[in-house]
Amino acid sequence: MNPPGSITIIEPTDGWRFINWRELWAYRDLLRLLVWRDFTARYKQTVLGPLWYIIQPLLMTLVFNVVFATFAKISTDDVPPTLFYLSALLAWTYFAQTFQNSSDTLSVNASIFGKVYFPRLIVPFAGVCSNLFAFAVQSGTFAAFFIAYKLLGYGHSFSLNASAVLLPLVVLQVAATSLGVGLCLSALTAKFRDLQVLSGFLIQLWFYATPIIYPLSKVPARWLWVPALNPMTFPVAFFRHALLNTPSPGPALAVSSLTITVCLFVCGIFLFRRVEKNFVDIA
Repeated sequence: MNPPGSITIIEPTDGWRFINWRELWAYRDLLRLLVWRDFTARYKQTVLGPLWYIIQPLLMTLVFNVVFATFAKISTDDVPPTLFYLSALLAWTYFAQTFQNSSDTLSVNASIFGKVYFPRLIVPFAGVCSNLFAFAVQSGTFAAFFIAYKLLGYGHSFSLNASAVLLPLVVLQVAATSLGVGLCLSALTAKFRDLQVLSGFLIQLWFYATPIIYPLSKVPARWLWVPALNPMTFPVAFFRHALLNTPSPGPALAVSSLTITVCLFVCGIFLFRRVEKNFVDIA
């Protein structure tokens, strides 16, 4: 806190700058408030409230079971289809929710940005943190089905892998990927508002380009470079490998995915910082 009588001068950033971690830490109380705001506002005046965190992936899993596992006969790597889809949706749902939160950061919060100063990156970072609650609830749902299938005698076809200890790092990668892409889109829509309609289309297209309803092991070897261009391919495949002991995605895919994630995250931060300094003037 500044001493009485002192003056704080707030100026726009010059050029391309990365994250000011010291400033973000100084506003950590605001971050906690925004995390709580995101959590309470999302299901305010709803009947089921946070139960939607459980219902949504279960409904999607039910549809996938009927359409893709029963009718289309798409392989699930010899594991129960319900666990196959739920494990992939853990990573994907967290990515999709965080992407949607960060992609409209500037446009949705324009009125707040014009009234008071605080680090603009606090808002998308709050979305990253608040969505971890939904991720935790959905992880509990997966664990319940995992135990149920074990008790029902299906345990011979799946098991936890020792690499499960690395899942927090993969979750961090998912957060960085969704934040990077979302901030890129947020910076672009700040000047070109018609691009806002792209977020819904992009997330749908990205969903089918990610091995959620099909296993990566069924992709022909000569075409593996195609899913390797998708940074979400490795996290989804790794979740299945760690939680169900399906085939490992391999180190080459991990390096490719991490490289693309870092590029997206850095580009997203730089574009966002570039646009934020004069966004209020053009909003």
